[in-house]
Amino acid sequence: MRLVSWNVNGLRSVLQKGFYEFVAEVNADILCLQEVRAQPEQVELDLPGYEQHWNPARKKGYSGTMFLSRLPLSTVSRGMALPEHDDEGRVLWAELEDFFLVNVYTPNSQAGLTRLEYRTAQWDPAFRAFLKQLERTKPVVFCGDLNVAHKEIDLANPKANRKNAGFTDEERATFTALLDAGFVDAFREFTEEGGHYTWWSHFGKSRERNVGWRIDYFCVSQSLRPRLKRAEILPKVMGSDHCPVVLEI
Repeated sequence: MRLVSWNVNGLRSVLQKGFYEFVAEVNADILCLQEVRAQPEQVELDLPGYEQHWNPARKKGYSGTMFLSRLPLSTVSRGMALPEHDDEGRVLWAELEDFFLVNVYTPNSQAGLTRLEYRTAQWDPAFRAFLKQLERTKPVVFCGDLNVAHKEIDLANPKANRKNAGFTDEERATFTALLDAGFVDAFREFTEEGGHYTWWSHFGKSRERNVGWRIDYFCVSQSLRPRLKRAEILPKVMGSDHCPVVLEI
């Protein structure tokens, strides 16, 4: 099975930037999209053979997640059944035969770290508990924009960003706690070196210079580790400030 995750930074925008060509070339069984920023009635997708499953934010033009699937997804659910966390359309999940697939767009701690406490003290523990609850039934694959570079190797300028959103000690600690709860960062099973990023700032030709952050992930339950076949980043795919990430299992 080939799974692809991509923060598209606005579905309506990326449709004008080669999205259909990308879908044809990437050959995914399931595409997991984040930051869709649209309601279903606002977008007419020309993707025959793909089911569409949406979880838009209540606030229009904001956040939102989506599945595009060539496989029939009989059971798709929205949110974590936690009203305090579910208005922004950040979690979409499906039950497959052998595992649950969870698509997540983790809240950004924001400039000035105005959402850091919410993110690390409320959201992250709730999401971790949600994944562990699912795992009682069957293994879990989760993916998306997790808005954290876990280790210094995961961003180009770690020293300069120690207290910035996405690389605070608190965010890194909650991601460590998530992995310690029994999950594997799939990309790091195949690639040990640095220099591999999934998001680049619009400033200073950061993408051209590959001054980026790895904040988009596929993670899997420990029991699925032997079934991992490939995990890669597609940095040449344009259209968003993020690039897609791939898991074959």
